[in-house]
Amino acid sequence: VWLLMLYSAATVTLLTITNGIHPLLGMIYCTLVALSLSSHAKTSLTDPGSVPRSAVPQETQRRDHTQHSMCGQCQTFKPPQSHHCRICNRCVSRMDHHCPWMNNCVGAANLKHFVLFLVYTWTCSAYALAVFGWNYFFCGDEECTFHVIVVHLVRVMTILCVGAFLFTSSMLMNVTYGIMTGIGTIDRLKKKATNTMSQSDEEPIPLKDVFGIAGYHTWALPVDPVFDNYDVVMGHSTPQRLSREHQLMERRRPELTPDLVAAPTMEMPQCVNDFLPV
Repeated sequence: VWLLMLYSAATVTLLTITNGIHPLLGMIYCTLVALSLSSHAKTSLTDPGSVPRSAVPQETQRRDHTQHSMCGQCQTFKPPQSHHCRICNRCVSRMDHHCPWMNNCVGAANLKHFVLFLVYTWTCSAYALAVFGWNYFFCGDEECTFHVIVVHLVRVMTILCVGAFLFTSSMLMNVTYGIMTGIGTIDRLKKKATNTMSQSDEEPIPLKDVFGIAGYHTWALPVDPVFDNYDVVMGHSTPQRLSREHQLMERRRPELTPDLVAAPTMEMPQCVNDFLPV
């Protein structure tokens, strides 16, 4: 992936140097390539949401369910919509699939980076095809003619862009469907195999559970998201976090239930009391 993206960036840079395209167009493309590669690196290096061995059900899960799933491989609590990856040898929260292009699983913690990688790669492909198409079909000036050496590089890059455009379009539709329905790729394949898609009761994944709550300006940047409730997003908790949560609730309890103040007594004037019956 990196070699192909760097090849495309080098080709566009040569086009800019040889005056084949405007320098601003080359700068925009190289910026998109940098964002795409940054998102790819974050997806590959970020923990996708591994379930620790100390994972325990949340308070709501304990209250609503009497039985909980256990992973036969990890011998630990298995949160809902999590799966055990045989390649990584670990359970991943809200696992979508194991991506060989990333050499990592795609789960709750790095789904944002994976989506950004697909978006920026799709944008790079569409942008390059639009520039090349406009130059080939709509520009008849001599200034639009590419250098002889660069022409062959552009032809190879056009083939790569078409393949990348089709592949990322398919993956974007797949990921978008998973977010809108709350059903990941693995769960969807299982449900289709057993013909139980109509019995699905999953809810859509809120965008804040994918891109975080740090602000809309961070959604387009390959930075780790800040979740409103980490345990809810991951589907599990730990004894340490449960203990801190209980301590926090104990501290807040006096504030939530203020002491009742007795209402002041009111005595009637003596002149009024004289007219009242005894």
